[in-house]
Parts: sequence; structure tokens; C-alpha cells
Amino acid sequence: MTLQEKFTGTGIAIITPFLDDNRTVDWDTFEKLIEFWIENKVEYLLPCGTTGESATFTREEEQVIFTFVQQKVNGRVPLVAGVGGNDTYEVVNAFKNLDFTGFDAILSVSPYYNKPRQEGIYQHYKTIDAAAPLPIIMYNVPGRTGMGVSAETTLRIARDCKNIFASKEASGSFDQINQIIKNKPEDFMVISGDDGITLPMIACGAKGVISVVANAYPKEFSNMVRLCLAGNFSEALPIHLKYVDVINSMFVEGSPSGVKQYMVEMGLIKNNMRLPVVPVSAAHAEKIKGLMKNL
Repeated sequence: MTLQEKFTGTGIAIITPFLDDNRTVDWDTFEKLIEFWIENKVEYLLPCGTTGESATFTREEEQVIFTFVQQKVNGRVPLVAGVGGNDTYEVVNAFKNLDFTGFDAILSVSPYYNKPRQEGIYQHYKTIDAAAPLPIIMYNVPGRTGMGVSAETTLRIARDCKNIFASKEASGSFDQINQIIKNKPEDFMVISGDDGITLPMIACGAKGVISVVANAYPKEFSNMVRLCLAGNFSEALPIHLKYVDVINSMFVEGSPSGVKQYMVEMGLIKNNMRLPVVPVSAAHAEKIKGLMKNL
């Protein structure tokens, strides 16, 4: 199976469930969630992304999670490891020291907080590309990083970095998305990083999504993506519209607080997360209950 085949469709940036100390991973629940996601036919899983609260993990903790997920998945779906940072050489060191057995690719977010100019972003990806133990999906999410990866820089990386085969694009700018899809190398993939615009992004040429909402609604959302990829937008559109308000509500008071609240209401997890992330407010939790009833 080619990289394009493995990563076409719906991947989930999976949440990390915690026990009541808000710090220790709830391994029993984690195992049940892995089965839930696979049984509901998503194409691949991504532990230790933003939705998994990776910003609060040490590299040693990431390794434990990677090993656990790989053992429980046992080759049933492809796996992507979230390994990023704002210190280029620390990321390179993580590439050297982490064990990626059973993983198919790495997702690496563009440098955050430092706010490098475009040349710095390019040099960051060029450096980690040279050290890559696996193919890399770059990740542009300016709402979190503080500095977007421009279309020109993305295309330069796509042309020059042989191990970077895709971009998870979460800029929300269709001008940028169109420029990348129009001018990218043929084998370079664009993957939606925004659930709410996945349908139109696929219509423009994206190959799927790395999703937050699919943590809670894996079956229907991944089916919507498959319908889009097959060109059946008339059937996909009602599903897309059904989840518009749900998706928006997942980010009003921060992520993964929003999606975790949905999963709490479903009885899938406890309402625990690591500081500084906290649960949604009582008022927003009530709104979420109302949205779930409307579904």
C-alpha cells in the first residue's frame, strides 16, 4: 500500500483519556477507545497530536503512548506519530531516540511561539526532513503556532524535502489551499486539518482529513469523507451540515475540552485533562447536551 493509499480518508487526532488525577493515562479506557475507532472504520490513528494534549507530555511519556497504541492496534490500521516542537534540534533528537516500531509516518507541526519568518520555517522542515526515520506530514495551524506556513513555503518544502509527502492544512484560507493544490507536486498530499471545511477541501482536491470530531463520531464522519472522495457530494452534504454546529461547539472553549465533553456525555471517558486545559463550562456543557439531542 502506498503512502497516498494509507492516508487517503479519515485519520483521527486521538484524545488521551486520563484518570481522576488529571495526569495518569487511563489505559483501560484508551484500549476501549482504540477498538471503538477501528470498529467504526476510520482509516488511521494519530496519537500525541494537539488533540491528544501532546504539549503536556515529555518525550518519555510520548514513547509509552506510542508503544501502547502500536501494540493494541497491531497493524489493523496505519499509525501516525505526533512529534513536533519549536526547537528544531530537539525534534531531530526525538527522531533519533524514539522507537517508531509499527508506525507509518510522523506528523510534525510547524514551529510555534518562536514566530520564525518563512525562511526559518523552511529551514526547520529541511533539517527534520534530513533526519526523518519515517515519512513526514507537515502541519500548518497558524491559530495555534502564531505563524502560518505560506503557500509558497509549503510548495518549496514539497519540492525540496523528499521525506515530506503531505501537509495537514489548517489555515482556513481557501486562497492558500487552492494555491497549494494547484501547484504542488503530483504525489504531494493535502489533508484537511479543519473538520468544518473538509467537504469543500476535498472538492478542491484534498485527500481526506485528520479529524477531531471523529473521536466522538467516527462512523458517520468517516463515511461522509468517503462519499466526498468518491465524488458523491449530494449524499455527503447532509452529513456535513448535520455536524456543522457540533464541530463549532468543540472549539468554542478550547480543544480537546469540547470533544472530550461529547465523549463524556456518551459514557466513553471521564472528564479529565491535563492543566492548563480544563473542562468546558457548565453552560457550554448544557449547550453540547442540546446539540447531541438534536442529532
